Amino acid sequence: MKTTLLEGKKPAKFDKHIIGNLLLNVSTPEEVRQEKLLIGIRNEAGEIYRLIGATKHNSFMNAIEELFDLGLVDELQDTDATQDGCDAIFSEA
Repeated sequence: MKTTLLEGKKPAKFDKHIIGNLLLNVSTPEEVRQEKLLIGIRNEAGEIYRLIGATKHNSFMNAIEELFDLGLVDELQDTDATQDGCDAIFSEA
């Protein structure tokens, strides 16, 4: 899976836990957006500051499970629609 920080957005306090728990390769925003499935992570200000891209559905589901384990909430859990180009958007509860 690939990840990128979005320019001008402040990482969330829990960001180090995401980096510690998921196997992510740092890439450019353009490369991450080309992945089949996208996960957005919101900071405390409500801005999406990190994108995680997965090529395979299995990798996507594993990432989602890890993010839930960190106590984060998926805003798009009850919908099939994407938002801001993301298939899932996680933030603190």
